[in-house]
Amino acid sequence: MSRDAFLSATADSRLADDRRCFACGPDNELGLRLKFEYGPQSARCVTTIEPRYAGWVDMLHGGIVATLLDEAMAHAAIAAGVRAVTARMEIRFHRPAPVGVPLELHGAIERRRGKVLDATATIRDRAGTLYAQGRSRFIAL
Repeated sequence: MSRDAFLSATADSRLADDRRCFACGPDNELGLRLKFEYGPQSARCVTTIEPRYAGWVDMLHGGIVATLLDEAMAHAAIAAGVRAVTARMEIRFHRPAPVGVPLELHGAIERRRGKVLDATATIRDRAGTLYAQGRSRFIAL
């Protein structure tokens, strides 16, 4: 199911979508405009982040890295048929992530207990180099 189809099908949720999310909103001219593909309880996106989102020269800002991981996990929840919000997140930075290079984001739901979802995410380049990984807990609303 596509992102838009899922959001239409779950329109009665307390989480409304105005298509302006900083990370994935197609109508946010300042945002990242990430586009995810969905698998069983997982989401994947390949994106190249512009240098304007750097912290140091040629390195993604850590807050943008956190955003990418969080969004991959949120879209894994969408793939699992749930609209949810982040309750907590832990990040492990392995090495500085580069700007201007295609990066693959992968998020997956590891466990679900009622309204609680535990998720993981990674950021890698096409060669498989791991830049960061995250773990989170989401709450369905």
